Amino acid sequence: MSETIPSIFDKARMGLWTSLQKHLATVYAAESAFVGAVAFAEGTFPFAASAASADQLQEYGQHRRALRDLFTDETTQLDTLTKAIRVKGYAEDEKKQLYLLLLGYMDIAASVFERLLTQVPTPLPKDEELEEATAKFARVQKFARLNIKGIAGLL
Repeated sequence: MSETIPSIFDKARMGLWTSLQKHLATVYAAESAFVGAVAFAEGTFPFAASAASADQLQEYGQHRRALRDLFTDETTQLDTLTKAIRVKGYAEDEKKQLYLLLLGYMDIAASVFERLLTQVPTPLPKDEELEEATAKFARVQKFARLNIKGIAGLL
């Protein structure tokens, strides 16, 4: 029996897959905590801050900040990762596979992070850092999609 030795790309793909699964578990845990903290709104969004007790609003704020911070951190890491994929010496088809993994994760994570924009009280104070992270996340997502489609074919 001969055992095949994984290529550098195969190791990178498996490493990315493993890492994204761990990140997804973290995202789901933060989502679960956030959903629990906003349960008092009973699915009515945006909700009136006056409809919640001070303790409920404090818990909501704590879990929203945690989800927001996770979103900001994930976005920064995803941006770095897309740049790393771009400069690595992988073949174009290999890069597309990595971008596909990344984009799959981003699509799932986006549905969780969207709660930061939809499950909110009225009025919600302006959050420039969240706005910047949201714009950056969208740019990284578009970049990954373009690379999967093949930028060379679009130019």
